[in-house]
Amino acid sequence: MSAQPPFRAFRLVSVGLFLFACLGPSPAGGGEADRYTLAVVPRTTPIAVHRDWAPLAERLSRETRLSIRLKVYQSYEEFDADLLKGVPDLVFMSPYHAVRARRAQGYIPLVRDGAKPLTGVLVVHRDSPVRTLRDLDGGEIAFPSPNAFGSSLYMRSLLTEKEKIRFTPRYVGSHTNVYRHVILGKAAAGGGVVGTLGKQPPEVRNQLRIVYETPSVAPHPLGAHPRVPKEVRHAVTEAMLRLGADEAARGLLDAVSLSRPVPADYARDYQRLEQLNLEKYVSHEPF
Repeated sequence: MSAQPPFRAFRLVSVGLFLFACLGPSPAGGGEADRYTLAVVPRTTPIAVHRDWAPLAERLSRETRLSIRLKVYQSYEEFDADLLKGVPDLVFMSPYHAVRARRAQGYIPLVRDGAKPLTGVLVVHRDSPVRTLRDLDGGEIAFPSPNAFGSSLYMRSLLTEKEKIRFTPRYVGSHTNVYRHVILGKAAAGGGVVGTLGKQPPEVRNQLRIVYETPSVAPHPLGAHPRVPKEVRHAVTEAMLRLGADEAARGLLDAVSLSRPVPADYARDYQRLEQLNLEKYVSHEPF
């Protein structure tokens, strides 16, 4: 299967935001040691990631009395590279990123959404003649990135090995770009997830139709590198759980797909993904 160049028209320059809390002494007494990077997997455009995550990063800074720097990525490839090198201190990552990051650096899941599991979806244009997966055999399907979990890795493995569908993948950079590709007729179908599809404006959602769903798995965790002190990991976890119990904070959490934060556990939530044999679908090259 050959990869196509990304859809440049919808890729935006990455944005960085430094959020420093100034509410008194931090748990470790202040200074550089209390500044932490929060990286976010780029499922949507950099501007959308920044819009959704900046308010939560700022609130976490206040709640924990830590200085948290939000890092927004232009591409999955840049995010993957930093994650596997252990650059982010805190990271919101896909379920399979949790597996790969644990292997590479020992990242520890802290919290995940307890409201909804992660479900990949394959969408076509509302007026498409496609009714079954067999109708897509031999066609072109858009995906955000080779290594996006529910929308690409898991989806491609199921289409290939379970459904026996032959297709050409086209990698377009984000879930948002996938949905636009399908609407514009640039791909017969596209891979996304229920969460990002639901966050699209009505004029986008109303032009798409789901033809296939993956089995559900535990959703994206917010995790930490093991170098982050245990007391800081605990402070971030407790802050997220407090926000989950605060009705006034619901909008902050809904925006980042952590509507009802619950403690995450690698063995319970993500270890079974090691058995899906997805490594052969992981790309180690830029697309």
